[in-house]
Amino acid sequence: MDLMTMVLKMSEGLGKTCAIFFLTLLFSLPLGMIVALLRRSKNKIVSNVTRFFISVLRGTPLMLQLIAVTYGPYYLFGLTVSRNKLIPVVIAFAINYAAYFAEIYRSGIDSMPVGQYEAAEVLGYSKVQTFMKIILPQVIRRILPSMTNEIVTLVKDTSMAFTVSYQEMFTIGKQIANSQTSFMPFIVAGVFYYVFNAIVGFAMGKVEDKMNYYEM
Repeated sequence: MDLMTMVLKMSEGLGKTCAIFFLTLLFSLPLGMIVALLRRSKNKIVSNVTRFFISVLRGTPLMLQLIAVTYGPYYLFGLTVSRNKLIPVVIAFAINYAAYFAEIYRSGIDSMPVGQYEAAEVLGYSKVQTFMKIILPQVIRRILPSMTNEIVTLVKDTSMAFTVSYQEMFTIGKQIANSQTSFMPFIVAGVFYYVFNAIVGFAMGKVEDKMNYYEM
């Protein structure tokens, strides 16, 4: 198989890699905020349960979570494994990354001075208005570098989908490498991931520049 044919073959899986990436962000970013707010709840039961949830997801391998979500329903309840493995893959990724994003959100919220809340209260803002209009925009600005790091990691982690035989780019490259007894597919995959990460890094840099209200 020549290089061009190999690239074209692997590019078929690139769409699935992108699907994992974008769908994970779509669900994990808002879910992470919900988890962060539950983690900060004054109700000790809610806070402790959420803390345990986060510790389990951050303390166990993503590979194990992918296997659990994809095949767990079959082994536990005898349910048929979904033919469309994108669904369990995205669920596993979204839950896993929500746990990491939740801690980033929480650190950003906790870093805000108490005076911000007091000033908003004096101005007559409700708690929801204070959070949405004053606190959240500043939190997003502060956590962007950490979020960028996690998003870049997500690009590389999409290759973990090979664990459940989902035909994304790395899985196809691995199959070609095995059939051709060649290391070249892994080099091609590395280039794909590098370019993808470069694009993500550039885009996040632009977002950071636009949100940097405090630079003169």
